[in-house]
Amino acid sequence: MKISIIGTGNVGSTIAYAVVLKGLCNHLVLAGRNVTKARGDALDLLHTLSFCERPMTIESSAIEEVRDSDILVITASAKGRGKMTSRMELGAGNVKLFKKMMPPLIQNNPAAIIVIISNPVDVLTYLTTQIAGLPSSRIMGIGTLVDSARFRVLLSHEEKIHPDDLRTYILGEHGPNQFPVFSNAFAGSERIADNPEHRRIFEEVTKAGFDVYNLKGYTNFAIATATSEVLKAIVFDDHRTMPLSIYFREWQGIEDNCFSIPVVVGRTGVIRHLQPKLNQVERTALEKTAALIRENINQLINQKK
Repeated sequence: MKISIIGTGNVGSTIAYAVVLKGLCNHLVLAGRNVTKARGDALDLLHTLSFCERPMTIESSAIEEVRDSDILVITASAKGRGKMTSRMELGAGNVKLFKKMMPPLIQNNPAAIIVIISNPVDVLTYLTTQIAGLPSSRIMGIGTLVDSARFRVLLSHEEKIHPDDLRTYILGEHGPNQFPVFSNAFAGSERIADNPEHRRIFEEVTKAGFDVYNLKGYTNFAIATATSEVLKAIVFDDHRTMPLSIYFREWQGIEDNCFSIPVVVGRTGVIRHLQPKLNQVERTALEKTAALIRENINQLINQKK
């Protein structure tokens, strides 16, 4: 199993560390525009292997030299400027970057499953699906997986229940127009209520990433852990359910769009789209997020050069 991480900033490097600690492959490649940084990370990670359970080959590469990967993890991104209030601020720069970077990566790694971390993730996942000409099941964005995880953690403090025992999803845009699915949220067999306190917690989740980003200049631990769960589901064919950003022709009446929906993930990528029954509040939120994401896609991908 060969995993190549494209982009060795704070996020890419932390994902690489998680991959090594969890032993998720036997061949790990770190590739970035800064080849010297990629080489340094690869050497540093190589020195950890005597403390790990699984041996692996760890090497660095220029992006254009990455070949024959089973999984490509894309974290490369244009740089943000100071405090960020919207992931869309990275949109124009990252669309330009992806249009240049992705075609040779796809050509050199034709069998790879592609996991996109860079933002705005829904737009970039849609764009990559367009560029690749591959089945959409092999191209997924990390989307609201990390938002859903944050939600469970904050809810667990309120409910006094371990977060892994809470079944709660946030769907839609990885951004301000995401929405919680309280109609299908449970702890054990008990429903998690849609009440003012839980709505307040959801509002905290929506801005949590920016709180971290604006405090330390980046986010890395939560997103790396979430990504490693996706990789684990692919590598070990776990058939895990999770909310991920994926292009679909139709889902719940929404056509030709790309945002986080609940899916089943295994060795071939996204195996199945799940179809939860949404209430009217959630249907309204779904239609709103779909319209706004489609507007962002049209604006950024079809922008004039």
